[in-house]
Amino acid sequence: MAGEFKVVVTDYIEADLDWEREQLAKRGVGFECYQLKQAPEEEVMRLTADADVVVVNMVKVTPRLVDSWTKCRMVIRHGAGYDNVNVQALTDRGIVLEYIPDYCQHEVAEHAIALMFACCRKVVWGRGVFDDSVARGEWDFKPIVPMFRMAGSTVGIIGCGRIGSLVYRKMSATGVKLMVCDPYLSERTREELNIEPVSLEELCKSSDLVTLHTPLNDETRGIINAKSLSWMKPTAYLVNTSRGGMVDHDALADALKSRSIAGAAIDVFEKEPPNSDFPLIGLDNVIITPHLSWYSKDAEQTIREKILEDIFRMIDGLSPRIPVNPEVLRASK
Repeated sequence: MAGEFKVVVTDYIEADLDWEREQLAKRGVGFECYQLKQAPEEEVMRLTADADVVVVNMVKVTPRLVDSWTKCRMVIRHGAGYDNVNVQALTDRGIVLEYIPDYCQHEVAEHAIALMFACCRKVVWGRGVFDDSVARGEWDFKPIVPMFRMAGSTVGIIGCGRIGSLVYRKMSATGVKLMVCDPYLSERTREELNIEPVSLEELCKSSDLVTLHTPLNDETRGIINAKSLSWMKPTAYLVNTSRGGMVDHDALADALKSRSIAGAAIDVFEKEPPNSDFPLIGLDNVIITPHLSWYSKDAEQTIREKILEDIFRMIDGLSPRIPVNPEVLRASK
């Protein structure tokens, strides 16, 4: 079976995929990789037509693309989300969707926490206000007034799954109060962390820091908008390391300019990289990082290993580790 197998990567962020090619070659698996993120869909269709497994990073998996495949059995999304993949189209064709939500939980949680501390302590506020003032021979904290103690403040976590629960655990040692909004919170997590979930409105009204950790779907798209921002305190900060589509960035820019909230730290965007006229660029009370919360050398290697593991599991007739549409597997038995 392995000799008949072909894996196609539509786009990737690694420097090269030589390691993957070498490992797959040992099993006699055909391998092709491309950079098709900006390519016309027709080109993606042509180059993936005869793949058994398609590995996709940012290329959109549309119903039209899925219909062009002649023998695909699995799509693997290189990452912890899959909002660029039409799950229903895959399910209708009996193609399993696998994703890798367990490769960078600590990195994303740590980045969110780092951004929370950066907001509260304003260590990178105003494009390096401290560095600039010290370089000028000044010794003044007035540019970052006011600042409030983080211990005793309230951190609101929207979404308490793999990453949100890690943020909860890590922040519980810092002396903050913790609130959670998650209507789908598992009973196990609720009991382990002794959480009583609250509504989005209550969380926004009560929190000094609001951090987002849910997947992007129809229910969460635009969850931070003019209305939910109006619930937040004028001294509160918003942190997003989840998905850009969860935030109405025009509404957030208005809130930041009017100082109806104190600031924000944003790592993810609907369009990446954002256009030069992105409304948050240039504001003095926002921290922007280039979707790097997932990154560490450890996570970079881990996701590569887990993707290959899922490919080999399919070749060996085993189920994928974390399928998005397991009903496809049940129907095939």
